[in-house]
Amino acid sequence: MNVNLIKAVEESQLRDTYPNVEIGDTVRLHLRITEGARERIQVFEGTVIARKGEGLSETLTVRRLSYGVGVERIVPIHSPKLDHIEVVRKGRVRRAKLYYLRGRVGRRARVREKLPPRKTN
Repeated sequence: MNVNLIKAVEESQLRDTYPNVEIGDTVRLHLRITEGARERIQVFEGTVIARKGEGLSETLTVRRLSYGVGVERIVPIHSPKLDHIEVVRKGRVRRAKLYYLRGRVGRRARVREKLPPRKTN
């Protein structure tokens, strides 16, 4: 009984308006930032290196290099602070977690782009 109640409350707060984001994709996160009484949208662009959890507790870990320093942001997907997600480019990877990118800089930290499927005659 108690578990069903929790599920019902969680399902009402889930958001399904986001595109299909996979590991290795380069995404642009539009986050609502509150500064005093003002609210603005801040854009954070980077590569998705991890996806964890399920339901309301599902999170994305997005990494980018900013002035030679690696910056990671862990964002709950269903958070009201997340305005929307844009997929800039799809990545082709062979791992579920891309933590090895933390030790790489520059060209070595790039992820190959996934090409669209070929048309066959």
